[in-house]
Amino acid sequence: MNQAYFSPGPDCRVAITQAMETAIDELLICVFTISDDRLSDAIMAAHRNGLTVRVISDNDKMYDRGSDVQRLAEAGVNVRIDMSPEHMHHKFMILDGRTVMTGSYNWTRSAETRNEENLISADDPMLAQAFTTEFERIWDISEPAST
Repeated sequence: MNQAYFSPGPDCRVAITQAMETAIDELLICVFTISDDRLSDAIMAAHRNGLTVRVISDNDKMYDRGSDVQRLAEAGVNVRIDMSPEHMHHKFMILDGRTVMTGSYNWTRSAETRNEENLISADDPMLAQAFTTEFERIWDISEPAST
């Protein structure tokens, strides 16, 4: 099913966390920054529940106040950091190789409370494959997060 969500408000965050809870095998997450603890907690729960979870984030955003990237790595989540000279500004997640969630929604508290942002969920294996190809390209050139 395809769906659109908007912020401010909890709709985008809730859609992301609910999708993570329904994933069966794998979450591929490629986001500019992660500082919303509720989303980070959902990522760690998926990891603890045995899903393959891989996360890519931007190197500059890793050190922002409130960033959860290091916490995810310390919890055993497979995290890589894009070290390219420009920002890795993607915001997408692929669930089980068939569903893509993407849009302007940053994985931050301010995205939910103040910003006008959007998130689209598309259940489309061909679209998911295109995003997976981009994920793997960035994964291959990124460095493991230090723990």
